[in-house]
Amino acid sequence: MSKRLSTVLAALALTVAAGCGSPTPAGTAAPAPASPAPATGSAFPVKVEHMYGTTEIAKRPERIVTIGLSDHEPVLALGFKPVGVVDWFQRSPFSDWPWTKDRWGGTEPTVLGLREDGVKFEKLVALKPDLIFAMYSGIQKEHYDKLSQIAPVVAQPKGFDPYAAPWQEMTLLAGRALGEEDTARRLIAGIADRFAKVRADNPQWKGLTAVAADSFKAGQYSAFQKGDPKSAFLAELGFTVPEEITRQAGKSNVAEFGSEGLSLLEVDRLVWLTTGKQPWERIRNDSVYKQLKVARQGRDLFLTYQDPPIGAALSFNTVLSIPYAIDQVVPLLKK
Repeated sequence: MSKRLSTVLAALALTVAAGCGSPTPAGTAAPAPASPAPATGSAFPVKVEHMYGTTEIAKRPERIVTIGLSDHEPVLALGFKPVGVVDWFQRSPFSDWPWTKDRWGGTEPTVLGLREDGVKFEKLVALKPDLIFAMYSGIQKEHYDKLSQIAPVVAQPKGFDPYAAPWQEMTLLAGRALGEEDTARRLIAGIADRFAKVRADNPQWKGLTAVAADSFKAGQYSAFQKGDPKSAFLAELGFTVPEEITRQAGKSNVAEFGSEGLSLLEVDRLVWLTTGKQPWERIRNDSVYKQLKVARQGRDLFLTYQDPPIGAALSFNTVLSIPYAIDQVVPLLKK
């Protein structure tokens, strides 16, 4: 390892933890968007703008590393297989998500770290990346600058708070960086058509409020604001995410409160996302929660992050996971 890279590694302490559901596989994946033909070198060099400026990618990348929690998915959708990833949900093998399994085609990327622990930079450098995606990572400027000494870095989309950029913007940014912007736009249009069909088929949802929520421990609750991928998914189905939740969340992606604040969840449809089924009865038996109309009238829906991985599909909320999420969630919301 060069002295320069050793200095870079010593200075880095990036973590990629987002304020999202803690994870811990069943189901059949919906048909994923068709894989594009591999990009040729004719699109390069390309320049892309992001939160920290402009990055130039001189030639078609061959060794891509993704340190954003879901960055590997738009990259896969565009026909590239990252050599290094961050593991959000500790799924083994990493490539076994139903909506990405075919894209990996048996290839296993190197896991550079877990969501809670951050990136192991010795592993990252050993992979000799020629492009690093840090779109859904909350990367800080100092870490961006240091990573840029290793390879070109694409940070989060310009004009959005960390973890709040829509999936469309993430897909477009990846498409521009990989010389596949036209393909990215086609994929986005295909998903937009899927959402439009759901809204047309379910006009009764227009004007109804909905929120995604989680509870990590007794008496503590989180409601995801409209910029979070999980609530953004519900909004694209036609629901409205209450502004009060977004206001209380502030710069965070969640509004957090105790049992006394559960009235914030008095909405038309409430979607719980939890690690396993164990918290379900605890939530249902909360004396305050039991008094909410949404609970008494059975307008709450309980989902897990894994087994089946519907919650994970909502958390990723990418061009690859959305078709699976639509196929799994829409029938449950209609019950």
